[in-house]
Amino acid sequence: MANIANKQMICDVLMEAAQKDKDIVVLCSDSRGSASATPFANAFPEQFVEVGIAEQDLVGIAAGMARVGKRTFPMSPACFITARSYEQCKVDVAYSHTNVKLVGISGGVSYGALGMSHHSAQDIACMSSIPGMRVYLPSDCNQTRKLMEVLVKDNEPAYIRVGRNAVEPVYSEDNVPFEMDKATWVCKGEDVAIVACGEMVLYAKQAAEILKKKGISATVLDMYCVKPFDKAAVIEAAKNAKAVISVEEHSPFGGLGSMVAQTVSENCPKKCVTMSLPDEPVITGNSKEVFAYYKLTGEGIAAKAEELLND
Repeated sequence: MANIANKQMICDVLMEAAQKDKDIVVLCSDSRGSASATPFANAFPEQFVEVGIAEQDLVGIAAGMARVGKRTFPMSPACFITARSYEQCKVDVAYSHTNVKLVGISGGVSYGALGMSHHSAQDIACMSSIPGMRVYLPSDCNQTRKLMEVLVKDNEPAYIRVGRNAVEPVYSEDNVPFEMDKATWVCKGEDVAIVACGEMVLYAKQAAEILKKKGISATVLDMYCVKPFDKAAVIEAAKNAKAVISVEEHSPFGGLGSMVAQTVSENCPKKCVTMSLPDEPVITGNSKEVFAYYKLTGEGIAAKAEELLND
């Protein structure tokens, strides 16, 4: 399979499911193009709702439709659906326990030069803190398919954050290890454990390959299921390593790094650092340029691992 964006895979799975399940409804906030949802809207006009630029209404309407039996998938830029619609996510979806799958597209710094107003570096923290809200950041299109095939059938609220552009696959199409709500072991080592989510998993995998050439063995744990957080996997990875690194496209506060550090410190204290975006508006540039600047790359992660092990 050619590299495709995770958001495109979401649309592909929804189109497949909508052919059999007429209760599946996609909603957009003038975002069908950004969400790669135009093919769905054209193929299933009776199962598509265009709300316009009104993200609070987007989530509220999705929750209302879910209350009468629809399986709703509101799709909107992550920066808006998790900030502008936060109260609706908390009350109408999670607290009311409605079957709504909130899809945050162009997450993290995907919007690049549009800056802080369009970046979502707080969404893991804010959405994870809502009781009853699951949070997923799939690492590539193949894992996205596995995740979505489960989510189109279950009845629980969830938030799924994906990026804007196609990314190099972490897994091959015919070999996608996946268990719902369990972290995926990309590789296992004994020197350093790297826990990553979303697009950072690819760079963590690249870091492990770089370290291997230097005689350093690394574990890479794909924590696509940020919530429910797979504590057991982190504890196992940390116990078998000399140091732990978490890597995320997110603020340094309240995200994957905080969860990893809390778990490690409480259960198996080890050297533990978080690699993330800084607590400031990031530089202007596309995703790869931003990642390179903040050393969120295979080389940057590998260098941090060597630094930790030599400290």
